Amino acid sequence: MAEAAITQGALRTIFERGHDAVLNPIMQCVQIKPLDTKVGDTPRYRVVLSDINNFIQTMLASQMSHLVTEGKLKKGSIVRLSSFQPQTVKDKKILILMHLDVLDQYGELDKIGNPVQLDPPKSDPQEEKPQPAAISGNGFYGNKPAQQQQQQQQQQQQQQPNRPLPSHPGNSAHPSLYPIEALSPYAHKWTIKVRCTHKGEIKTWHNKNGEGKLFSVNLLDETGEIRATGFNEQCDALYEVFQEGCVYYISSPCRVNFAKKQFSQGINNDYELTFERDTLVEKAEDQVNVPQVRYNFTSIGDLDSVEKDTTIDTIGILKEVSDVAEIVSQKTSKPYAKRELTLADSSLTSVRLTIWGNSAQSFDAPLESVIAFKGVKVSDFGGRSLSLLSSGSMTVDPDIDEAHKLKGWYDADGRQAQYTSHANSGAGGGGDRKQEYKRIAQVLDEELGLTEEAVYFNLKATVLFVKHENFCYPACKTEGCNKKVVEENPGEWRCEKCDKSWPQPQYRYIMQFNVTDHTGQIWLSGFDDTGRIIMGMSADQLMEIKEQDENNPVPMITDYFQDATCKTYEFRVKAKMETFQDQPRVRYTVMNVHNLNYSRECARLTEILKQYNLNSNTHNQESDSLFY
Repeated sequence: MAEAAITQGALRTIFERGHDAVLNPIMQCVQIKPLDTKVGDTPRYRVVLSDINNFIQTMLASQMSHLVTEGKLKKGSIVRLSSFQPQTVKDKKILILMHLDVLDQYGELDKIGNPVQLDPPKSDPQEEKPQPAAISGNGFYGNKPAQQQQQQQQQQQQQQPNRPLPSHPGNSAHPSLYPIEALSPYAHKWTIKVRCTHKGEIKTWHNKNGEGKLFSVNLLDETGEIRATGFNEQCDALYEVFQEGCVYYISSPCRVNFAKKQFSQGINNDYELTFERDTLVEKAEDQVNVPQVRYNFTSIGDLDSVEKDTTIDTIGILKEVSDVAEIVSQKTSKPYAKRELTLADSSLTSVRLTIWGNSAQSFDAPLESVIAFKGVKVSDFGGRSLSLLSSGSMTVDPDIDEAHKLKGWYDADGRQAQYTSHANSGAGGGGDRKQEYKRIAQVLDEELGLTEEAVYFNLKATVLFVKHENFCYPACKTEGCNKKVVEENPGEWRCEKCDKSWPQPQYRYIMQFNVTDHTGQIWLSGFDDTGRIIMGMSADQLMEIKEQDENNPVPMITDYFQDATCKTYEFRVKAKMETFQDQPRVRYTVMNVHNLNYSRECARLTEILKQYNLNSNTHNQESDSLFY
């Protein structure tokens, strides 16, 4: 039945006769491979599709990644493609999948037929061929060995002149539209159709080499986003052309460079654009067929688990707004306007967020508005806080599901709720939060976390046992990366994401430990910040002790794990359901941990005692809950 449903020969027809030659083709997924992504970014996947006759590599657009993470798209699934773009990259045909549907009625099947890789275009030696773009396929389904592939690419680059990558027709005025995802320094004569999601202010500079000005815009299409900058004459010519929210055609010549990440934080792209004198920018008549701003939200309650200086997106209810203040930059001696906002969300946590410049001066959103922020930097100054980057943007009451859901929750429950502040809640101290502890028995009896939404709670508990196995992992030393590195050779640890090697890694905690109170025990998971407090040292130091133990008849590391037990802490915990071996279970993750503040704890218990009738001859069976 499934074999009859598949559109046999569709792949060859698409590439030989054009995108519109096959309507909604049906194919089989024969392989899925995850791509390396930055911590916090949406997972990305490569998928191999088969039409029985041929197979082809595809790039799954980020908005479709949820099909894999939710377990809907699997190896063997039958799918219907409703939106896709054919491309030729590194002399290989690929499809970029913007939208597809999984046909659940067919289930997961073994590979149907014996498909072969769709062959590369056979062209005359005199014919121009496309230059390679920045999509690597080493080790993927149907690929040649990396060394052979590299030799072929070197020969092709030496022998073949430039030509734009082919694409399906866009319209009569722009017959060859590129997706942002396919742009690279090797691509020429291209046109992209994009939405301007953010336009920065004009900035000027003066130094020993001269002076100038620039502005930048963030651009978005179905496949990704990219930053573009105009300098001097291009700044004058194009600044007034761009309007936030509008759709444009942008055509080369326009330089594609490797992105300067210090200026394009929050943009998930290895490249950026620089407008040139002859770059063509046209406002599109069709303003609807390009997506709006794409977010990857981090909950305010999860900020303690986010590394300092990480760039994130977040959304919250506006609870407080400060007056505009002015500070003077120590580097430039220029004055800057700033304004502090307080945001809260359904995690019952609030955070301070700073906006700058014109955004601070013109801010007029009313209290209790929902505001979505894209591109904010996480700081630990005075506890966790946020700062809107110059490349970031904010939208008041956006028309997105997350905003409607948050507003509905706030109107129903959040307006009267009490919020825990991130202010002064750094890892070293207890902060100013009012502690209302859950007992472990309560956590288990109330089945916290067995819902779609994560649940947050405070816990005062004593560490009973710390697992010795796999307590840390070797991480990349690039700031903000933290991806696992692999030792390819002695003294050579390589990060695939950063494409860098290090003589030694930086070890980071990823630990599990059992805690107890008077009502029961529970297993918690913690990351590097948590591990440093529990163990009293860095993972690098503990790993060094473990390595020294190889020459010791009596291991010393056991003593360090033992010393970490029998200590009481205040934990902020997130309970969230996950699926393991097709069985739902709750994972309890420590968001932050503090050494017990005995002075404050005494004050808390004293306050409880004042509320407790010490003269009563009747003991309330629930009285123990007052103290935990």
